[in-house]
This record gives sequence, C-alpha cells and structure tokens, in this order.
Amino acid sequence: MNIERWLRVIAGVFIILSLVLAKFLSPYWLLFTAFIGLNLLQSGFTGWCPMVTILKSIGVQPCNEAKQS
Repeated sequence: MNIERWLRVIAGVFIILSLVLAKFLSPYWLLFTAFIGLNLLQSGFTGWCPMVTILKSIGVQPCNEAKQS
C-alpha cells in the first residue's frame, strides 16, 4: 500500500478507537478525535501531515502520479 492509503487507514482506525474509548472509558477521548480532525483540516490547507512524515521515514512509498494521456 502507498502512503495515501495508509494515511486513510490510520486516521480511520484512530477515530474509531477514540470513539470506542470515549464510550467505554472517558469522554475526554473525544479530544483525540478532535485533534485528528483538526490535523486533517490543517493538512488539507498546508499540504503537510505529520503522519506522512512518519510513514516516509519508515519507508512507505508514495503513490504514483496519475499518467496524463
């Protein structure tokens, strides 16, 4: 899998995990959900995401550019 797919999977898992933890442990876990959402929002505007930096450092490949015909 490429970075973009890993990023979506990780964000989805973190959001679901934080919602489950908020339901069964403490509503303060919703702050983690908000953090993920804010991080996704800022990366949409700036083009920089900390998780992409982490994934690149462990060797995950970026997706190939779509070929123009």
